[in-house]
Amino acid sequence: MSDFKGNKQDLPSRLCVHCQRPMTWRKKWAKCWDELNPHHSWFDTRNPNVIYLMLELRAETAYVLHHAQKVIAIFAAMRAFASALKEKGHRVRYVRLSDGSNRGALEDNLNALVTHYSADRVLWQEPDEWRLDAQLQAWAKTASVETACVSSEHFFTPRDAVSAFFASRKSWRMEYFYREMRRRHGILLTSEGEPEGGKWNYDAENRRRWSGEPPAPGDSRPRHDRSALWAEIQRCGVKTFGEPQADNFRWPLNRSEAKASLDAFISHVLPQFGNWQDAMHAEEPFLFHSLISFALNTKMLNPREVVAAAQQAWRSGHAPLPAVEGFIRQILGWREYVRGIYWSQMPGYRELNALEQHAPLPDWFWTGKTQMRCLAHAVGQSLTEAYAHHIQRLMVIGNFSLLSGLSPQAVHEWYLGVYIDAFEWVELPNTLGMSQFGDGGLLASKPYVSSASYIHKMSNYCQGCRYQHNQRTGELACPFNALYWDFFARNRARLGNNPRLGIVYKQLADMKEEERQAIADQAGRIRLNLNDL
Repeated sequence: MSDFKGNKQDLPSRLCVHCQRPMTWRKKWAKCWDELNPHHSWFDTRNPNVIYLMLELRAETAYVLHHAQKVIAIFAAMRAFASALKEKGHRVRYVRLSDGSNRGALEDNLNALVTHYSADRVLWQEPDEWRLDAQLQAWAKTASVETACVSSEHFFTPRDAVSAFFASRKSWRMEYFYREMRRRHGILLTSEGEPEGGKWNYDAENRRRWSGEPPAPGDSRPRHDRSALWAEIQRCGVKTFGEPQADNFRWPLNRSEAKASLDAFISHVLPQFGNWQDAMHAEEPFLFHSLISFALNTKMLNPREVVAAAQQAWRSGHAPLPAVEGFIRQILGWREYVRGIYWSQMPGYRELNALEQHAPLPDWFWTGKTQMRCLAHAVGQSLTEAYAHHIQRLMVIGNFSLLSGLSPQAVHEWYLGVYIDAFEWVELPNTLGMSQFGDGGLLASKPYVSSASYIHKMSNYCQGCRYQHNQRTGELACPFNALYWDFFARNRARLGNNPRLGIVYKQLADMKEEERQAIADQAGRIRLNLNDL
């Protein structure tokens, strides 16, 4: 209930910084799993007549099957955020999943609380997922109070920036947008406005295989015991998969821990990030990656501070330019770009299936128990840690999924559920577009697939594997090889005229007919028996 006992008209009036309307009596509510930005302008001043609402909802745990660590981390971070707001003197109504007052559905909770607090206005920060945005907009049309959606104040660009940038261009490519972002924000530029070092992109220099040197930095993330929260989640009947690791929980759950993780990465890991950002190793799941994506995507970190810290590391001589540019490109370029793709293409984007692939996921996507060592490690790590880095996601799990004809929708739902940093705005374009070529080339100019040779080159996964990376056919041939060539043979009508695939189709044409048939037969057997690999 409100602490104010007088007349509403006697309250001091000022204009809302977002919608320029009088704030004489306002209940302002923020509800989203990923809206944990402590520096949002909402929180610049304390107002006893503003109530911040945060809801734990079963719908948010159930729209896909989520990894246990993802549910634990989000609930724990939400609760920590609510406590921090209260400590700063803000009024917060936090509704736990287990609370008797939790009415379940978002709309039912909002309607009940509007009545409970006699609210006359409800504001929310713009959701990052189309599903939630549509749900709130639909509720607003029936609400008994004034409503408004305000900026989350997180991203470099608004939702429509990418579509506006490419409105007059024939094709959408991230590199063009990334260069514009560098210019617009003055990142890694000379005083003349040219790219530092003379090149915009150092990706070609960041593809080294890691063989043990320099030593991997280890895991400096905080440790938590969230056993009580995990027990509460289980009592509420939330279904999850993967290892919860609740008694030794390693993800940052508040702003100070997120900032410490960023500082540790910049100080100790970034100098080596560039050389080995694409490398994989069975004994080192994290190598030189930042592990800040969960904190960034839940807005405990701001992308501006992340980019600024990386740029300063180069300007101070602490980290080399290729490492810094490669890292900044992921934040300033790719992250903003895929968000723009998402908002320009939804809601139909998630249903795209340009290559008409429909096979279900093999059972070992849920267990990691396959004899293919690369997939056993990448899938197993995902189930254990709720994390895999971008090459494991793209060139191991995603590569196999595309080559073997798995449904891009099924792959999308698995990625969205398994990874702790996966929210649909960033995960869907990366998975369905970049990884599974489901959009037919809007996001990626060609399918990102390879035979076993790439995995052998960039990892030690092939060592000790049952399958032989240098064989195309036969009982012990690595499945990636036959699947790779058969994928292009099966999709010649759709991909044969792609100029980036000319060498692939020339090599395919140069094979003897008997070899092509043997590959097709081998691939067919593999696709029929995915559970047995």
